[in-house]
Amino acid sequence: MRKSKTLLSILRIALGWLFFWAFLDKLFGLGFSTCAKIGPMCSDAWLKGGSPTAGFLNYAARGPFADYYHSLAGSPIIAWAFMLILLFLGISLMFGVYTKFGATLGAALMLTIYGAQIPPEHNPILDEHIIYALALLYIAKTSRKKFK
Repeated sequence: MRKSKTLLSILRIALGWLFFWAFLDKLFGLGFSTCAKIGPMCSDAWLKGGSPTAGFLNYAARGPFADYYHSLAGSPIIAWAFMLILLFLGISLMFGVYTKFGATLGAALMLTIYGAQIPPEHNPILDEHIIYALALLYIAKTSRKKFK
């Protein structure tokens, strides 16, 4: 049982780091998925006026809901909501605070991203966003306190 709790904690912290890193990369334009070159403050950094959501919503969204997702591209409200969600998820999962709420919110975000890319590119049904959502729902289910 102790090993299971340790592995679950490692999973929670690792997923938290994924979200927190995505926040940092989009905020500062570190170049890993935000910019073409690795280095701080590229022109696509949110702090330099870039949009953290426009690239995905304009170019990665496809399938039956593509028009809806394309209409959201460049919206400051969507950009702020997305960035605040990434920050909250990273902190929540890494530090184990509001874990149930954070993990549930993360699962909802992953399902939303999955919905933007139906059908998945490499598998007719599943992609990594469904796997992340399932892991986050498991973390939410096994969280000890209602909103922690």
